[in-house]
Amino acid sequence: MRSPWLALCGANGFLAVAAGAFGAHALRERLASDLFEIWNTAAQYHLVHALALGLCAWLADARGGALPLWAGRCFTAGLLLFSGSLYALALSGVRGLGAITPFGGLALLAGWLCVALAARRAAQESAR
Repeated sequence: MRSPWLALCGANGFLAVAAGAFGAHALRERLASDLFEIWNTAAQYHLVHALALGLCAWLADARGGALPLWAGRCFTAGLLLFSGSLYALALSGVRGLGAITPFGGLALLAGWLCVALAARRAAQESAR
């Protein structure tokens, strides 16, 4: 597998589990309940999309093409913007950081769209 997405999958999976554990053990008593919930949302999406990067690695290896590459790029940008802004918001309490979060959500959606299009393309090719 020559794709960088598998390495990013592993690194982000590690970071997501670490963030979840940090939240559960170090932040639970220090953050207001709404900020703690925001932290948990960030960690949950982080972990799910770490695995999505593994899917990009598989797609890139199995099918190639531009769509797995774009999916990985979108997931990476989405993780940084979505989970990153939520982590920062939870730690700082600066609610204005929440304005960044939807851009990350759009990037995550674009990543899933690329995955769906890659799967559709693969199905069409195998039907020929």
